[in-house]
Amino acid sequence: MTTLPDTKALILEPRGSVLTIWLNRPEARNALSAEMVDELGAVLDATRDDRRLRTIILRGKGGFFCAGGDIKGFKSDLQGGAPDRDDVARGNRSFGDLMIKLNEQPQAVIILVEGAAIGGGLGLACVGDVTIVTRDARFRLSETSLGIPPAQIAPFVTERVGLTQARRLMLTGARFTGEEAVHYGIGHILAEDAADLEAKLAQVLEQIALCAPGANAVTKGIVFETTRRPRPQALDFASRGFADCMLSEEGREGVAAFVEKRKPSWAND
Repeated sequence: MTTLPDTKALILEPRGSVLTIWLNRPEARNALSAEMVDELGAVLDATRDDRRLRTIILRGKGGFFCAGGDIKGFKSDLQGGAPDRDDVARGNRSFGDLMIKLNEQPQAVIILVEGAAIGGGLGLACVGDVTIVTRDARFRLSETSLGIPPAQIAPFVTERVGLTQARRLMLTGARFTGEEAVHYGIGHILAEDAADLEAKLAQVLEQIALCAPGANAVTKGIVFETTRRPRPQALDFASRGFADCMLSEEGREGVAAFVEKRKPSWAND
């Protein structure tokens, strides 16, 4: 696996083809500090092109996923004097860059939500390829109740839950549970409790282990290009990705394994 950057606000646990990233500010309910955002972006950059790494898991220490942005930290910044509008905008936009990176990371990204996912934490839950939530987890888009908009997460939440639900959740700050989060499409899988969360995670990891890491990376690229390009251009892009995979060592191994009625090599790693 690629050498990982040193981190303070995150704990990194590599194990084989899986990297678990722990948000590690449990005393602040894993609120997203500038340091945490920068470190998470650095980890994603370092691992982006590593096809030995198949899965990235993002979760929070202390039985709590993420309370959103570090409001206390922002208040401290304000007390230092009136910040420049452009500086505030740039700081906010930097979280959007992280959301794009995590959303389009070539590896399979699993988000585990227990405790709560509030504000930006809910936004993070919306960019998991597979998001597993506990039944008693709490969710809320709380930004407008603080006098600010859910600016950088709005496109991702809207894409996940649809325009009409996004409007309701953002403009009311409604609280809801893990079961409702699955109903809205924020979560994919509902776990009964922390133990069941681990069991559900193990099942998903077994499924991902059967998929070729290179093909998964190309597939994610195709999925996102379908949202950005006219249909014929998206299909042209997909055809080139298909050809690259078919002619690759991974593709040849997959076809050979199918013909020989055996597991492909990556399923035995």
